[in-house]
Amino acid sequence: MFQIISDSGCDLNAQETTKYNVKIVPFYINFDHEVPLREGVDINNEDYFKRLTSEKGVFPKTSQPSPQDYIDTYKPYLEAGKDIIILTISSKLSGSHNSASLAANILKDEFPTRKIMIIDSLSVSVGQGLILREIIKMRDAGFSIDRTVSTAEKVVKSTRIYFTLDTIEYLKKGGRVGTVTALVGGILGLRPILQLEEGAVSQLDSVRGKKRAMKLIEDAMVDALKDEIKNINIGIGHVLSKDDATSFQVNTETALGIKIANPLTEIGAAIGTHAGPGALGFAYCKKYQCFTTFTKKSEAVA
Repeated sequence: MFQIISDSGCDLNAQETTKYNVKIVPFYINFDHEVPLREGVDINNEDYFKRLTSEKGVFPKTSQPSPQDYIDTYKPYLEAGKDIIILTISSKLSGSHNSASLAANILKDEFPTRKIMIIDSLSVSVGQGLILREIIKMRDAGFSIDRTVSTAEKVVKSTRIYFTLDTIEYLKKGGRVGTVTALVGGILGLRPILQLEEGAVSQLDSVRGKKRAMKLIEDAMVDALKDEIKNINIGIGHVLSKDDATSFQVNTETALGIKIANPLTEIGAAIGTHAGPGALGFAYCKKYQCFTTFTKKSEAVA
């Protein structure tokens, strides 16, 4: 059986990563000139967002795992004779995928009989987490590593993620939007509705008020998913906005007539730095079964 690895952009909680035996390679958070902190290791979400909101004039920077971080993560599994699948945050948003690939190239001669297969999620946070969960299901169903990767790439193409923010100030500080766009949004009090399109952020709409934005996303998602709901895996994430996320989930479940199985995702520091407190995200992907007729455990590779 192969080992699954992801960068911390997937925002799976510690209970899930332990339960499903997923190894996480953390992003780094740097408050000015302090020593960089590893997301989820040196600082947790609660402490991080307290600092982000309370320390005025200080804006942390995020950085991807280094190639050496990935090498150090890969080697114990390779030495134990295991193949590896790595899922990374969208390569259009971070250099994590490049670091993972460089590490694999460095180690390929040392471990010529082992497979190190890297998948670009073209997503982030709750969307990346959904893809990761489908990979976990395929591994546990006995898929070979090659079959898992080829199927996971189809799941990636089916994944959509939409999100809305309390403010675009954090995107502005992180260089994700222009100053004029941020200024206009602030003056008009508009709340952006954004999506990840082919791995990059784009704007769908701007509306006034959080409730209106949530309702717009709910209506759009219900309309898009109502005829395919049995084939869809859904996730909802938030930054310090659990009540709104819970309300969003209840409304969506009622409208679609289903129960969302995945726990609410607490969006982590690496993504929350740019999204800011109050952010809400909605993602879905097609279940892996939509792309395969595989039912037996005969493909498993030891």
